[in-house]
Amino acid sequence: MRRKDSMQIGILGVGNIGAILTRRLSAAGHDVKAANSRGPETIPADVLSSGGRAVHARDVVTDVDALIVAVPLHRIPAVKPLVDDLPGGAIVLDTSNYYPQWNGRIAALDDGQAESLWVAKQLGRPVVKAWNTITSGSFAAHNTPAGSPDRIAIPVAADEGTDRALGMSLVEDTGLDAVDAGTLAESWRQEPGAPCYVTDLTQQELPGALAAADATRSPKRRDLVMTVIHELMGDPTAELSPDFLVRLSRLLYR
Repeated sequence: MRRKDSMQIGILGVGNIGAILTRRLSAAGHDVKAANSRGPETIPADVLSSGGRAVHARDVVTDVDALIVAVPLHRIPAVKPLVDDLPGGAIVLDTSNYYPQWNGRIAALDDGQAESLWVAKQLGRPVVKAWNTITSGSFAAHNTPAGSPDRIAIPVAADEGTDRALGMSLVEDTGLDAVDAGTLAESWRQEPGAPCYVTDLTQQELPGALAAADATRSPKRRDLVMTVIHELMGDPTAELSPDFLVRLSRLLYR
């Protein structure tokens, strides 16, 4: 799909990442409508502060150019009926990550299938993988003008070059640099445990981190970090700030 100056965008899921996306993309001039599973009246006013509209889930897919699916990975199969009602030319953007501790075990992913290939199969249409490598805390804290030397970059993967380019342009609209991460078959390089994951790298640093990813090592490191975080959550004196999570990820993922 060719990029328009202003797009009609639906956002399904208004948790931490979905809420930020709603605010940032609305502020960038897009017509954004957001939905969750509980109804528009449950979407906080601050999520809509930049002009986004709260709608029912059945309406979030109507007449949109793009749909961002910002729900936990294990809920992806349940949104397929909504995705089936999307216009034929609309692109789907996937922000999810696989954490067996939260999502339950998914055999195909444990066997090495790239997460977004699994998502595409569940939804029955191609997806663009984006916004999955940044914590909501870092995302909220960093809305940096283009060209800033310390602007955080995130990878964007898709099988079609035009879809990837559109996803990258939307990422830029949310205050981040976008890096072309290739096809969905290569998107394992941006999954939890990989060197680019939650490490807040710049556009210059990110390509090297993608190249350094190790498909065997990443799940082990993902689970190690989750073990550390789980232990710290039981300690009321522990630091679990966004900066700490970035430092921990840089130590164990890179």
